[in-house]
Amino acid sequence: MILENVDVVTDISKEDFQKNYFKKHRPLLIKNFASRWDAFDKWNFDFIREKAGDQEVPLYDNKPADASKSSDAPVTHMKMRDYIDTIKSKPSDLRIFFYIITDRLPELLKNFTYPDLGMKFFKRLPTLFFGGSEAHVLMHYDVDLGDFLHIHFEGKKRILLFDQKQSAFLYKVPLSVHTIYELDYENPDYEKFPALKHAKGFEIFMEHGDALFIPGAFWHFNRYLEPGFSMSLRALPNKPNVFASMLYHVFVMRYTDKLMRKVFKAKWVNYKQKWAYKKSSKAMDKYSE
Repeated sequence: MILENVDVVTDISKEDFQKNYFKKHRPLLIKNFASRWDAFDKWNFDFIREKAGDQEVPLYDNKPADASKSSDAPVTHMKMRDYIDTIKSKPSDLRIFFYIITDRLPELLKNFTYPDLGMKFFKRLPTLFFGGSEAHVLMHYDVDLGDFLHIHFEGKKRILLFDQKQSAFLYKVPLSVHTIYELDYENPDYEKFPALKHAKGFEIFMEHGDALFIPGAFWHFNRYLEPGFSMSLRALPNKPNVFASMLYHVFVMRYTDKLMRKVFKAKWVNYKQKWAYKKSSKAMDKYSE
């Protein structure tokens, strides 16, 4: 992989952000972004443990989804307080996916301010994501194709970003928004996945209070280096062509894949993995010509 740094600022005007990042579809890291909130001191594990400790939450791990089950089925459930105690006390790959604040912890909505960056945030879905020190999220792009601001809290986190032009080099699995399961982005095997050497992207390290602008449809791989959690503020696509693509992703591609997975189970999953490898091999051959 060919990785470079994203631009880093401590503050930015709406005009500068729109002109140089949002409209150019270019990621940006804003250091200490959340520290300007009046209630910034409440964005920690202790506050969430106190307010939502009794809630039972679905948990996921680093293993690929079982082919015989839904791709979004959790591996187990746990009380929020027990989950937080677990990831703080020992290495863990357990994570919480898409915890909707408006449904589960609306009190948190009073503890932040939507940034004035010219983005039309979808205020129904501010969401939290949690992870232990060994947790990572498979390389993927979001099915709704929305731009979003990703704000991180507690421990450090590493993120890799790639735009859609790099899909062929990332071993994208057809009819999905993720790459081949066995591809390890922390220790890439370039002999087995040679096309990955040509993928050009960004590497970002986030700390408590940092915010990362991730343009819509960008591939992202998230690795929790320490126990932590993040909040995503989403802006749904408003350009007609992107909105149409979003509808295809959500209502056609996604449900076609679910149906095929339900009918053919592991055969379908394995077929797609092989299909992805062949497509990336062809892309690499063209690149080498």
